Amino acid sequence: MFVHNIDPVIGKLGPFYLWWYGLSYTIGFLEAHFWMMRARHRLQLSVNDVYSLSVLFALFVLLGGRMVEVVFYEWAFYRMHPGLILAYWLGGMSTHGLLLGAIFAIWLFCRIYHQPFLVIADELVVPGAFIMGMGRIGNFIDGQIVGPETNVWWAVKFPDAPGFRHPVVLYDGLKNLLLIPVLLLIRKSKPHPGIVTAYFIFLYAFFRLFVDLFRDYPTSLWGLATGQSLNLIMTFTGAAMLFILSRKPSDSPILTSQMAAPNESHLQIWMKRAAFALLLVFSLILPSDWTQDIPQRYGKRHPDMEYSWLYPKLQ
Repeated sequence: MFVHNIDPVIGKLGPFYLWWYGLSYTIGFLEAHFWMMRARHRLQLSVNDVYSLSVLFALFVLLGGRMVEVVFYEWAFYRMHPGLILAYWLGGMSTHGLLLGAIFAIWLFCRIYHQPFLVIADELVVPGAFIMGMGRIGNFIDGQIVGPETNVWWAVKFPDAPGFRHPVVLYDGLKNLLLIPVLLLIRKSKPHPGIVTAYFIFLYAFFRLFVDLFRDYPTSLWGLATGQSLNLIMTFTGAAMLFILSRKPSDSPILTSQMAAPNESHLQIWMKRAAFALLLVFSLILPSDWTQDIPQRYGKRHPDMEYSWLYPKLQ
């Protein structure tokens, strides 16, 4: 059995704390960027196109993760504290929201730059699975997301939960990372555009249904744990996509936007690169926790941590 005593804080950047969980996002966004850089010739993308995609991808992943957390998990809290909705440094991200944000970012990029949505999505699901796996490792380092008490030899004593628990967050992280070789194997068969994406959505959610049986959920949606309800929606969505896309002939045309890509100046290009760098740094301030737990948790996990200047009304 393992007693979790890992410090979740890397250091400080001005008044903000830097977290291992946030670092997992930074690493994930960088890996997706370099992945697309390697694939850009095959996809007929320029270096500037890849930077545009990387900025949109990181931005909307962060926005999507936050918005789903606010609406589906912590609305009762944020309704009373709307000023904290954008306080990312106080925690609160949803993995289902990350996926929704990624899908919107890819759609928007393809809309602006006249690219085939399904082809770009198929390319990004592999680094997407890596990001999801890294995020779960960050969750574990941060000591968050626990399962029920157990006496198995790999049980973990988490800082904020009594007894030894199933490290359910590591189960989910391993599941996400194991999706990578499966998706790469599917890609080798050169399936119809969208099939790899459909498999990712289906497999991610379907196997998470079983993983989340070991997770303690404090909220519910439609009579089920909130995450399980969202898992079911994703599972059926992925299955429907597989059914529809597998029935299309292999030579069917790929729908793309009819808008021309913008003609960008060197200044705009450097601004995109600077924006991506800022998003990478911003990700470092993300802790793995619910915002409503911040006052109680910081005093217990890190006695020297002080955020009262950011949320005086919660003291």
